[in-house]
Amino acid sequence: MYKPQIYTQLTFEDFNQPVGLKMNPENRWIKKADRIPWGELEKDYAKNFRNKKGNVAKPLRMALGALLIQKEYGFSDEETVMQIQENPYLQYFIGLPGYQDEKPFDATSMVHFRKRLDETTLIEINEKIIAFNTQAEEDHPDDDSNSGTLILDATCAPQNIKYPTDTELLNDARTHAESIIDAICEENQLKKPRVYRKKARQVYLNVVRRKKKAKKWLRAQIRQLLNFVKRDIHVIQAFLEKGYILPENHQIWWETIQKIYEQQQYMYDHHTHSVANRIVSFHQPWLRPIVRGKAKAAVEFGVKFDMSMDNGIARLERTSFDAYNESEVLVGAIRRYYDRHGCYPERVLADKIYRNRQNRAYCKVRGIRLSGPALGRPKKNEHPDKTIEYQDNADRVAVERGFSLLKRRFGAGLIRTKLKNTTLSSIALSVISMNLSKLTADFLRTFFRYLFIIKNSCFLFRNSSVLENLAFVQ
Repeated sequence: MYKPQIYTQLTFEDFNQPVGLKMNPENRWIKKADRIPWGELEKDYAKNFRNKKGNVAKPLRMALGALLIQKEYGFSDEETVMQIQENPYLQYFIGLPGYQDEKPFDATSMVHFRKRLDETTLIEINEKIIAFNTQAEEDHPDDDSNSGTLILDATCAPQNIKYPTDTELLNDARTHAESIIDAICEENQLKKPRVYRKKARQVYLNVVRRKKKAKKWLRAQIRQLLNFVKRDIHVIQAFLEKGYILPENHQIWWETIQKIYEQQQYMYDHHTHSVANRIVSFHQPWLRPIVRGKAKAAVEFGVKFDMSMDNGIARLERTSFDAYNESEVLVGAIRRYYDRHGCYPERVLADKIYRNRQNRAYCKVRGIRLSGPALGRPKKNEHPDKTIEYQDNADRVAVERGFSLLKRRFGAGLIRTKLKNTTLSSIALSVISMNLSKLTADFLRTFFRYLFIIKNSCFLFRNSSVLENLAFVQ
């Protein structure tokens, strides 16, 4: 249940400051709070609660503010709540009326915050924050001229999982299958069938403890592990045929166990290490290997996403757990740019993979200059402008810098959430946090520049008045 209320923007003067402490109004969390249209977001957030029964949900400012604080510092759920409890600036940011020495909410509420603020909602919040901090653009003239620059690139946000191996996946499938068998037998007072779990564990430990594994020897161990998993699957199938029903969590395990066995058996029979939709984590079976070809890691396991940069502001264009061709994103990103500005961009800075025939033809018809050389062999009389090419490459670094900030400062370098939807929400929160920091920094930079201009103007005015007085006296 959500309690509707007339939301009034909490100002720094309205905040009940702790006794003996004078808070600084120039603090970054106070400035960040002023960059977010809390009232508008609160109204949209209230529409998601239709049930009038149950506990009253926390307001959006508290939920979103706590998640942004966690993204900024990389705290755990428990540590985030404790830091908010001890810091009056953070309490102001999440919308408390004054400083309080108690926890504003329990650490378990952070899980509900991440579930309620899904990826779609966070993308809409990001757009509203950007619109709130940018001036309304004038109507575009009727000459249909293009303006602006759109930068586009893709990367992967790696998930916090152990490196997947065939033996580890088979052992996870075996142990969880044995847990299902034990649960069925205990619930129905049945005698546990023999599944050779001690022998299977010994085979697994022999593989783990051996430093140098010969290919032929390792193949024999994998065959044994496959047979153990196959035996467990037959036992569970026999129970299901007799009418025994699995609970919801065991049903998810059961489907994952069968899928892992099918994939591992296929790779064993065909002497290969690749298979379609390969599972790399038992508890997160939606993760896929993303081949990036980077120097640090040729393959990453996580979410692949495209991000665009427009006037220094980042936006998510596409997120997916499966690998996809990045060139499919360019047309959609340009159309969304047109919806925002009322015109097409003058140039699009993108990597080589985006410059296929379809995308180049799409940009040519609309008068958009797609960075990079033309396809095919260069013509004899054609001499490309090196200055333009160099400038495009220099400007395209902005999106690489954005990726670096997302991964180093805002938590996209290692995603620690466990659920599928909260993983996507975590990436969207990283983008919002990065944009909010940039908007706040730009505001402070403009503010201090304005003060500097006023100070210099006053100094010149005083000096000019003194000189005029001296000239009058003379």
